[in-house]
Amino acid sequence: MNPATALATVLVDELQRCGMTDAVLAPGSRSAPLALALHAAAEAGRVRLHVRIDERSASFLGLGIAKRSGRPVALVCTSGTAAANFHPAVIEAHESGVPLLVITADRPPELRDTGANQTIDQVKLYGTAVRWSTEIGVPENRPGMVAYWRSLVSRAWGLAQAPGPGPVHLNAAFREPLIPDGDETWCEPLDGDATGAWTKVRAATPGSVLHVPPTRRGVLVVGDGASNVKRYVAASSMAGWPVLAEPQGNARYGDHALSSHHFLLGVPEFVERHRPEVVVTLGKPGLSRPMMSLLRRAEEHIVLAPDLAHWPDPVRSATQVAPEVEIPVVSGDDAWLKSWRTADLAAAAAVDAVLDAVPEVSEPRLARDLVAALPGGSLLLAAASMPIRDLDQVMRPRRGIRILANRGASGIDGLVSTAMGVALAHAGRSFALLGDLAFLHDQNGLILGAGERRPDLTIVVVNNQGGGIFSLLPQAALADPFERVFGTPHQVDLEALAAAHGVPYRRLEAAADVPKALAGEGLRIVEARTDRNANAVLHAEMRKAAHAAVRGVLA
Repeated sequence: MNPATALATVLVDELQRCGMTDAVLAPGSRSAPLALALHAAAEAGRVRLHVRIDERSASFLGLGIAKRSGRPVALVCTSGTAAANFHPAVIEAHESGVPLLVITADRPPELRDTGANQTIDQVKLYGTAVRWSTEIGVPENRPGMVAYWRSLVSRAWGLAQAPGPGPVHLNAAFREPLIPDGDETWCEPLDGDATGAWTKVRAATPGSVLHVPPTRRGVLVVGDGASNVKRYVAASSMAGWPVLAEPQGNARYGDHALSSHHFLLGVPEFVERHRPEVVVTLGKPGLSRPMMSLLRRAEEHIVLAPDLAHWPDPVRSATQVAPEVEIPVVSGDDAWLKSWRTADLAAAAAVDAVLDAVPEVSEPRLARDLVAALPGGSLLLAAASMPIRDLDQVMRPRRGIRILANRGASGIDGLVSTAMGVALAHAGRSFALLGDLAFLHDQNGLILGAGERRPDLTIVVVNNQGGGIFSLLPQAALADPFERVFGTPHQVDLEALAAAHGVPYRRLEAAADVPKALAGEGLRIVEARTDRNANAVLHAEMRKAAHAAVRGVLA
């Protein structure tokens, strides 16, 4: 099966599973895959297909059907000015709150801006007149496409309806061939969920609560930007679920919180024996690849999204999305939670033994000991690259602190200034854990005018002379270009830099000196010098020891 046919088949099928009953088509060449898929669905009695030769008439026909039925109607056309002729109806749908799902066929990127026939810029063609607009991307014959396509359609369908109905726009670029080629094979099953949409979206209506099926074999995952954390952590604890929380989710506390799930989920034998029946996620997870694999394999993945205009689903595995969920209390055997905790404690002990055996300053031990030494009521801002990942792997559960990170876009920029800002707004002591490149990227954030408030902020800078995270990635194998284009050593004297800004400076000489280095008040810089290669070796030893400990528990 060619990619164009596969994409069109899946899009139409998922729309029907979401609840589409009517589709309006204006004829064209580039939209042939969609036209044929809609025709097949209509012949099978799955949808009502309406064909109009004029795009403007077609779009207003769809508007009328959606306006009366209250259900999204799919509008499909070919590329070029055909898509532009949908615009008046899209504007009307936007202003009057009518749900429309506009699918415009497009030429592939290599034909744009070349003078190719019937090719215009269709990306975000309708501007602010749509609730959401996205480019699907040219379909490819590789695993993972079906989950992406179905998740995308489910999201578009949900956004067309809630919280306020209106039009959404999917731009579908097709390469030739545009018609079926007689080959029905594809690299993965094209089928969706027989029970309905890939992702079911529960509207935000009063009293609309998604009730999670009663089970002891559940897991709560807490990521960045999570809300109502205490409520859902308490509910998960009552249900006997383990809590897998990223540090900035601020849910890593209590008896149900794990600290070594990154390592547990990296052991295939553990994963096989601990398949949850349901996973509920709060916020946006994304620090750990093993965690992403857990979400990808979840039988039922419920995403809690107070704002149904946006919901996090990085691996496109969400089966249900709701603004509020209820996790039922389940009495009975606590073997599920006990098994997770036993493995977690074993892995954590093994990692601690590796870290404690090295007297020199190391990045993961610094992260672990820094969190443990923070005074109650403190705030810690962690850089979005290695520091927050180190915390994710080694931070032990504790109460009384707040952890933040700029994980919205996970950029390296502005972190000194962000730390200054959160410190000025925080009532207690504040700390920041930054890599050297992140620190240098915003060293101007240290400039304070004479009349400006100075925050009570200790900036701990891990100086490994460059981009340490790349030493843990495949790029590290590229010995010749690695240092210049990934390692990027800088040779900046951080003590001299601190002196230039009039900021007190201290160097962390030994791993055991972390509590002493944190003493004091005001704006200060603490430098911790480490070695990138030694850090990569240490991470490998941590992983090896943790996995061995987990396998020992399973034996």
